[in-house]
Amino acid sequence: MNSLTAVCPGSFDPVTFGHLDIITRASHLFGKVIVVVASNGAKHCSFTPEERVNMIKKCITGLDNVEVAHYDGLLADYAAKRNATAIVKGLRAMSDFEYEFQMALANKKLNPNVETVFLTTASQNMYLSSSMVKQIASMGGDISSFVPDVIKGDIMNRIYQKNRKDS
Repeated sequence: MNSLTAVCPGSFDPVTFGHLDIITRASHLFGKVIVVVASNGAKHCSFTPEERVNMIKKCITGLDNVEVAHYDGLLADYAAKRNATAIVKGLRAMSDFEYEFQMALANKKLNPNVETVFLTTASQNMYLSSSMVKQIASMGGDISSFVPDVIKGDIMNRIYQKNRKDS
């Protein structure tokens, strides 16, 4: 295994099989992968950063070269602090690429020592998003095809129960 470090950022609200596929594949390409739960002011998150970190940790047992952290600042700065040489991003569709390409260029400008690596999603995850999982959960639907069993209860307890209280 090589000694290169990559960061794999996202909001992970909640983590899905699509995210986990990208994380697992990145773990085969890099000596160390740091999954970074990022704060995004544009998104309203259902789970706190600490809850998202804990959910990811529950899902990545067995991936010994993967760690999970939370960071509030610029991703390019975090990559520099952790001596990461790559940022790994998953792409579902061309619509993802345009935004992610802009972010890659900005990160390269902010940190010339980091490259962005795009991994295309597995075909079975092309439609999968955290937003979709939350929508299905809010209506009491079965999310077991989208998230690991180890966190399914956490998601349903938060999303479905909150929706029932708000009704």
